[in-house]
Amino acid sequence: MAFAGGGDSEQLAENVAGHAGAPKNQPKNQIVKPSAPVYAGSRFSSSSNLLSPRASKRDSPHDGLAMLSGNSLFRVPNALRLLALPVTLIPVLLLSLITGTASAAAPSVVQRPISVDTENGKLYGTLLLPRSDKPVPVVLIIAGSGPTDRNGNNPEGGRNDSMKRLAVILASNNIASVRYDKRGVAASKAVTPDERNLSVERYVADVQLWVRAIRANPRLGQLILLGHSEGALVASLAAEKAEAAAVISVAGTGRPVAQVLHEQFQERLPPELLQRSDQLLEELKAGKTDDNVPAELEVVFRPSVQPYLISLFRQDPAKAFGALRMPALIVQGRNDIQVGVGDALLLQKARPDAELALIDGMNHVLRIVPDNLQQQLLSYRNPTQPLASEMTRQVLRFIKALPDNDKKI
Repeated sequence: MAFAGGGDSEQLAENVAGHAGAPKNQPKNQIVKPSAPVYAGSRFSSSSNLLSPRASKRDSPHDGLAMLSGNSLFRVPNALRLLALPVTLIPVLLLSLITGTASAAAPSVVQRPISVDTENGKLYGTLLLPRSDKPVPVVLIIAGSGPTDRNGNNPEGGRNDSMKRLAVILASNNIASVRYDKRGVAASKAVTPDERNLSVERYVADVQLWVRAIRANPRLGQLILLGHSEGALVASLAAEKAEAAAVISVAGTGRPVAQVLHEQFQERLPPELLQRSDQLLEELKAGKTDDNVPAELEVVFRPSVQPYLISLFRQDPAKAFGALRMPALIVQGRNDIQVGVGDALLLQKARPDAELALIDGMNHVLRIVPDNLQQQLLSYRNPTQPLASEMTRQVLRFIKALPDNDKKI
């Protein structure tokens, strides 16, 4: 594990005072077992991570996932920059401002930029490590699709700091975390600048690099993989080899992405484009590329992203989740316009002993937001809005209930 200094020492502290805890009137939730027939998604459901309306451009890379609304394509591109964070000691007062916890109960936390070596350069991330006289549990946070960075931010979807806030809340409860920029994204862009070279398999292999770095640190104990959106699929695929103590899926789809896209297209595309999109989906599922893409569909199917889509379409999220042998938690918001409650139920159907926490009012960026598209999209650009308190409570409860969670893996 490499440590590096420099950067913006005030990044973690900005815009936190006065926005500590969730509103007191947030709805209560519970861990549930499915009691109704399994269904999948909603009319806005998608496996993509962030939304942003924009015209198609061949030279703007993305991971090919999109959400359709009316006649518009909301796309997810795939590249941007972020400076590595500095070595910082986060004071107890700051943690209490962010999390709403009493300062006397919050440990002091060391924040360090970290990196791992790949075949083409370094991947960069951030370690938050509570000061402790024994190893503490550590959560490896895997971000969602497209150019979503270590903090949960997307250059076209907006800054919401969802993963950064989650990491700080974990730290205030004596749980370490590592979150990182994926290859091709932000500070790790140089590792894979061309989206033609991205694949799910590379993302999974990168998780193993971070796992080895985590295990090399004697202050870090049990490893939990937490994936958000598409990151939940990556966590499921990586968990067994990583010998993770547990897996947490947050807003993870339960259906193959090709099926998600087909269902969206079926509702929103005119007949001629629907026919062509289905042809492209079938070709990509068969591992074949096709350069003949209508301009209206380039945002999803442009040739440069097709190799990634081929790797993604090979994956079955429910099957991968069902193969896990360690404790697992599924967290899903009821007001998520990208991934539906039905996806969470499909994951639990594949792994019946997994815990399922359905969070009333929570959306895809882990905030309590009304089921209104305009307010939903505004929340994607609001880093000061607190995370859903019930979501963080369920995650903390699950981790603290793991057996021997103070031991080194």
